[in-house]
Amino acid sequence: QVQLLESGGGLVQPGGSLKLSCAASGSIFSLDTMGWYRQAPRKQREVVALITKRGLENYEDSVKGRFTISRDNAKNVVYLLMNSLKPEDTALYYCYANLFGSATNYWGQGTQVTVSS
Repeated sequence: QVQLLESGGGLVQPGGSLKLSCAASGSIFSLDTMGWYRQAPRKQREVVALITKRGLENYEDSVKGRFTISRDNAKNVVYLLMNSLKPEDTALYYCYANLFGSATNYWGQGTQVTVSS
């Protein structure tokens, strides 16, 4: 089992920045991909950014050039730096992780990001 604890959400004005953090605990010796998904009201959950243990990054098109994902393997933490935030980035952001050789996906409880003036 893997537990994921997110932090860093909040209210920010358009054009502002936020940094999300997610710390993994539990059976973390075989952590593989970590990252972030988001779900806005009345929309499906969508991938935002993912990063493998080796550091390969993947971003959803609308956040490329604005968001940066990073990871500290020693601390089992994944970060999402969000710059130039837009109202359409408003959503509940979920931390995600999976393990090598496992089909099980793990999710955090979610942290709210609201972009509004």
